Amino acid sequence: MRVVVIGSGFGGLAAAIRLQQQGHEVTILEKRDKPGGRAYVYQQDGFTFDGGPTIITAPWLIHELFERSGRRTSDYVRLVPIDPYYNIRFEDGSVFRYTGDRAQVVEQIRRFSPGDVDGYARFAAATERIFEAGMALIDTPFDRLSDMLKVVPDLVRLQSHKSVAQLVNGYFKDERLRQVFSFHPLLVGGNPFQSTSIYALIHTLEQQWGVWFAMGGTGALVRALVRLFEELGGTLRLECEVAEIEIDPRTRRATGVRLADGLVPADAVVSNGDVATTYMSLVPGAYRRRNTDARFRRMRYSMSLFVMYFGTDRRYEEVAHHEILMGPRYRALLDDIFTRKTLSDDFSLYLHRPTATDPSLAPAGCDSWYVLSPVPNLAGATDWRTAARPYRDRIVDYLEQRYLPRLSRHIVAEHTIDPLHFRDTLNSYLGSAFSVEPILTQSAWFRPHNRSEDIENLYFAGAGTHPGAGLPGVLSSGKIVAEMIGAGEPAGEIAKV
Repeated sequence: MRVVVIGSGFGGLAAAIRLQQQGHEVTILEKRDKPGGRAYVYQQDGFTFDGGPTIITAPWLIHELFERSGRRTSDYVRLVPIDPYYNIRFEDGSVFRYTGDRAQVVEQIRRFSPGDVDGYARFAAATERIFEAGMALIDTPFDRLSDMLKVVPDLVRLQSHKSVAQLVNGYFKDERLRQVFSFHPLLVGGNPFQSTSIYALIHTLEQQWGVWFAMGGTGALVRALVRLFEELGGTLRLECEVAEIEIDPRTRRATGVRLADGLVPADAVVSNGDVATTYMSLVPGAYRRRNTDARFRRMRYSMSLFVMYFGTDRRYEEVAHHEILMGPRYRALLDDIFTRKTLSDDFSLYLHRPTATDPSLAPAGCDSWYVLSPVPNLAGATDWRTAARPYRDRIVDYLEQRYLPRLSRHIVAEHTIDPLHFRDTLNSYLGSAFSVEPILTQSAWFRPHNRSEDIENLYFAGAGTHPGAGLPGVLSSGKIVAEMIGAGEPAGEIAKV
């Protein structure tokens, strides 16, 4: 069967590899000049900057892709564990060293708030129960209401109606510890005060499986997956933007995609693009009874991001690979971003220094960085054409005053992106960085489905469909799609060429 995959992000690559392994004839069409989707790589003046995801968890989902063809991940890319996972820094100068060593975590908690040690034991046990239930659902399709009804008892038992922050606050009294153990939904586009407590499973996921880094950057992992895909016989076409998904009006079946210069026929189409944009821009409205424009306009979307990639002509050895810099406000800032959709004067930041682990990403004696600030999506009124530069300057001043001395004098390479980039380059509706917001009423069956209800043989992988954003989520969505297509029309044994 001929399958076209729109987009070469991790979800699209995972689906394409698995489909090629099944024996299908798979072509990936990528709009940009490099593969990876959000995991695009920028190179400037000897510095290498990973454009998107930098935190690798659930490594078994990566290993599966290679092992299914009798290969080893280590022959394609080297994954190394990161320790600490994060340094979490607060305005009062305190630092929580978030690591995979349970004894060290407990000691950190005791240093912050001795009375919260017992609460952590109960919290950890709760997240282990959530993890066990959640992992059973992560690669289970939810395209039928009956699929959802089967798991309702588990969701009730695990108190999924609570937010992550509500769950965490029930175990910790110290405000800093509440932030340490509740910030994780932000990594997948969610507000800790609104995202379902199912996302608390990330704590156990990290504790049991670690946080990893691909030597050479996340781009090295993209290249490894592309190499595997092409070795299996798949085709990757770059600079091929899809204008429309072709649909047979009699059968309402996807028959291919139309490019600016012609038609690419297919028996099935997988979109790894933004789900809202795919439906509203690539599928004519006459074919969409369920997935209408009105439906997607009613949905809630994740925040966007302001990201500054920069290189320094000196190294800052005291800075860890991953740093979370908490600002003076937590819930109020998140309310500004997600609810009021106003750009605040203050911020909380994620600071990434990959050269702490892999110095080859910068010239000798230099550091490669990116600093990320969650910001409102384009449903807000911020004009990023005029706001971007002052916002960048405030971030640099903040870093220079608190963490990176004389930073402004040492920046020798720089590139920034903002919500306009997510909208115009990545085709994300409202410039959201993680597509559909991960709240309970937009999860599992309530989330846009992996298999279209409107168009036969149209499928979705990526952040906006089930199970959601983040590397584990999008890799699992690719697995779901491949199994759906494989079950619909078997295509021989797994390829091991």
